[in-house]
Amino acid sequence: MGLRFGYGTNGFTHHRLSDVLGILADLGYDGVALTLDHNHLDPYADDLDRQVTRVRGRLARLGLTVTVETGAPYFLDPWGKHQPTLMSGEPDRRVDLLRRAVRVAAELGSPTVQLCSGPAPDDIPETEAWRRLAAGVGAALETAEAYGVALAFEPEPHMFVDTVAKCLRLRELTGGHELLGVTLDIGHAHCVEEPSLLDCVDLAAPHLLNVQIEDMVRGVHRHLEFGAGEIDFPSVLAALTDLGHRGLVSVEIQGGALDAPDIARNSLEFLRRAESRSLLAS
Repeated sequence: MGLRFGYGTNGFTHHRLSDVLGILADLGYDGVALTLDHNHLDPYADDLDRQVTRVRGRLARLGLTVTVETGAPYFLDPWGKHQPTLMSGEPDRRVDLLRRAVRVAAELGSPTVQLCSGPAPDDIPETEAWRRLAAGVGAALETAEAYGVALAFEPEPHMFVDTVAKCLRLRELTGGHELLGVTLDIGHAHCVEEPSLLDCVDLAAPHLLNVQIEDMVRGVHRHLEFGAGEIDFPSVLAALTDLGHRGLVSVEIQGGALDAPDIARNSLEFLRRAESRSLLAS
């Protein structure tokens, strides 16, 4: 079986969620990476249960799988990007969001919830940042255990946890919890990692739950359309195929929202061509 491609709702911020799902199904995507946010599915909405029921039904009718994401940058604080974090002095709102996300994921049939660290506060030492982060993830894992949903931690440029190695260190600090794995963003790895991109795939492989994908230029954290950056996608897709990755490989091009349907169409066509080339090469 081939790789399963999805597309992130954070690249469709000008569309209603029901329309996003319909477009992705019509284009031939296998799934959707659903970012909980004000404009799509708000986990603090008064009618959340009704919304979740409606989304679950639409996903089923369209044959789309789903993974839930929590990376909306201004969801909890309209002034502070990704604030508060699990390392903040008052992290309770972030923990609460993760717990709500786990419950939403369970209702939607998503096996995972994506999360990232955000930046560490400037006024604490690194050891304290690790302690707080591990404690916050541990609190979220308690809810994950209750619902059987895994947490898929994503290294992100310019955040405290920005590499796969640091993500694996966090996993060690939480006792190697079986419900804590990795979301590997291909562009992020190309952007900041010292190991090669394929080495990053190998490093993440034992705990890989989700993959996000886009083009990128080394050292510049900007999500680009495919072909506008530097990444050799046939080799990356071949590596994911060889390790038997069965989670979604989800396109994440947030800056393309004004042209979202066209970018989504072009992205899937590009990825399928790259996957075909990878299979021919093997």
